[in-house]
Amino acid sequence: MTSFDPARYLPDDLLARVRERAVVHDRENTFPHDDLDELRAAGYLGILVSEERGGGGLGLAEAAVLQQRLAGAAPATALAVNMHLVWTGVAKVLRDRGIDDLSFVEEGAAAGEVFAFGISEAGNDLVLFGSDTTAEPDGEGGYRFTGTKIFTSLSPAWDHLGVHGLDSTSPDGPKVVFAFLDRDDSVVSRDDWDTLGMRGTQSRTTELRGAHAPAHRVVRRLDPGPQPDPLVFGIFSVFEILLASVYTGIARRALELAVEAATSRRSKKTGTTYANDPDIRWRVADMALAYEALPPQLAALAHDVDTLADHGGHWFSLLAGVKHRAVTMAKSVVDDAILVGGGSAYSSRNELSRLYRDVLAGMFHPSDPESAHSTAAAAWLGPVTA
Repeated sequence: MTSFDPARYLPDDLLARVRERAVVHDRENTFPHDDLDELRAAGYLGILVSEERGGGGLGLAEAAVLQQRLAGAAPATALAVNMHLVWTGVAKVLRDRGIDDLSFVEEGAAAGEVFAFGISEAGNDLVLFGSDTTAEPDGEGGYRFTGTKIFTSLSPAWDHLGVHGLDSTSPDGPKVVFAFLDRDDSVVSRDDWDTLGMRGTQSRTTELRGAHAPAHRVVRRLDPGPQPDPLVFGIFSVFEILLASVYTGIARRALELAVEAATSRRSKKTGTTYANDPDIRWRVADMALAYEALPPQLAALAHDVDTLADHGGHWFSLLAGVKHRAVTMAKSVVDDAILVGGGSAYSSRNELSRLYRDVLAGMFHPSDPESAHSTAAAAWLGPVTA
């Protein structure tokens, strides 16, 4: 690509409609079907799909910019769509490395189909490296999955669900099995998403009741534990970078709202706007200094994924680190924006109030603070020795 214009994929008028609807979906705890329909019509679901397969042919670096832009309008919509983009991004990471195992994901996304991420399980801090879900061989190369997944974004709208489970019965087991399910009666979505923030994601609990993935939708059988397999790298890299992008977009919007408040609110004491107050100026500057460090980091790391850079044993530390920095930075920026906005920011009608609740979700996504620090320590200090 010779040029990249974010407004081509997310024009201002579309973002305005998305921002307006975000208020309603947050208040009513509903899924943004209209947002998804407009994004689908704009080709957004296929931005990471190759042009040869009918997609936008963008790289992860461009997708990160777009997700920052979308999150600035509607964080929950961006976070929900993120989980679809993770799978299309994984397909791209594999394809870039000569592995075309997820061609069906690219083809489906280009046709407007929605893929969701069904990996998270309550209490499973192994995440990709283990599963409490049972994967039972069907004798024909396929599997039936039984278990419970949590935080399944896009629950009301997905067409295909990427999951993992543990096959402990095959002669070469145990194996962690990754596969894709279609929506049918064996996949039950509980209507249980009633949260503090990110309400529009409708990341409901999903029950797998012998849900079947045929052989051609089983994409990996891996030994439990950390793996060098490109699928694992693809999931981890795309998930962390796009997740960090969403929270970086929230920080950008909070900074913009703080600037608006500082330049419009007037002090009775001085008779001038708070933009001239040295304490407010310091606070806004502190927000800007924190925020402005993240987009270049995301751009550089996404570029390295796109160009097959080799960071060796530091890859996972770099990826977990950028996610950790993005969510902690975003929370700090939103906290300061609330203070700059004054008492009106405490109203539930104020956009900053919604951002304040939405940004808290960042701490619950992998890699959480403990995992990020453990990963960085292992990269720099090596494993813990007795």
